[in-house]
Amino acid sequence: MLALLCGLSLLVPSTASAVPATHNRADAAAGWLARQMVDGERFEVDFGGVLHPDAGLTIDGVFAFAAARTADDHADRAIAWLSQPTVTSGYVGDGGEAYVGAHAKLLLAAQVAGANPASFGGVDLHAGLLALLTPSGRFSDNSAFGDYSNAFSQSLALLALDRTSAGAPVPAVDFLVGTQCPDGGFPLDPAATPCVSDVDSTAMATQALRAVGRPGKAQQGLSWLVGVQHTNGGFGVGTNPPNANSTGLARQALKAGGRDAAARKAKQFLKSLQVDCAGPVEQRGAVAWQATGFDPATATRATAQAVLGLADVGLADLHSGGKSGAPVLACA
Repeated sequence: MLALLCGLSLLVPSTASAVPATHNRADAAAGWLARQMVDGERFEVDFGGVLHPDAGLTIDGVFAFAAARTADDHADRAIAWLSQPTVTSGYVGDGGEAYVGAHAKLLLAAQVAGANPASFGGVDLHAGLLALLTPSGRFSDNSAFGDYSNAFSQSLALLALDRTSAGAPVPAVDFLVGTQCPDGGFPLDPAATPCVSDVDSTAMATQALRAVGRPGKAQQGLSWLVGVQHTNGGFGVGTNPPNANSTGLARQALKAGGRDAAARKAKQFLKSLQVDCAGPVEQRGAVAWQATGFDPATATRATAQAVLGLADVGLADLHSGGKSGAPVLACA
């Protein structure tokens, strides 16, 4: 699984004040997610029994709150936490290290939140990302531990840079286009042979290519996605059962690309994974990772990425300015 999707989460609920109940599924999911934040500002992950702050998952929360246009106060606190110099540098890289995915994802989060990307936690995220552009058009990590850049990081870079005045560099766009597999999908590893299309990578790449003005290539990717959709509307990685993370990403792409029938089926699958009024009060609104049911170890990450699918908003269209508070699912 991708770094965005993996990891176990053990989270301490925040003490956010209650707000009126909602029948909106995206709002309810975002509200549940907000209540899982540590100190109302961040998410933490459990590695070997030790809790560690998770900047990447916290950014996923910022995206989810922007998509649902709720829990705006939690998003503000998350951005404030992310902009602490130690958090920023620890995430994007310091001491000679620099990571594409982290630069691009944090740049996009800053843009969505209306923060200044040129001075975020003491880092110029825009310049730092452009410094990782290679002559081939690929954004590559500068790290002693190896280059872990992939379709996710390339797509995030294009989505973030498309929001700047100069736009996304043409060589970077061409590089992503050049990774497309013969079947129309996109691989996780652009250098892998043979080319094996991947649901998550294709969902990200098609959103990026639509944003930067390559709709034809994006539609080819969407056609591949439709072809691998499960009968229940969900999407999975490889031969694995459908999950909320992959379906949330695919649903964003399908909705943005006008594949309405497939998008409706994907949304229904996401709803089927959401804990409703029959579930325990403290779980209502959460989205389970798979149909096996709610698991606190995976629900936070699954819910964060499912919200964009439930809210009908893709990464290219996220903006801040929603309501504050953490809505609860309305039940009789």
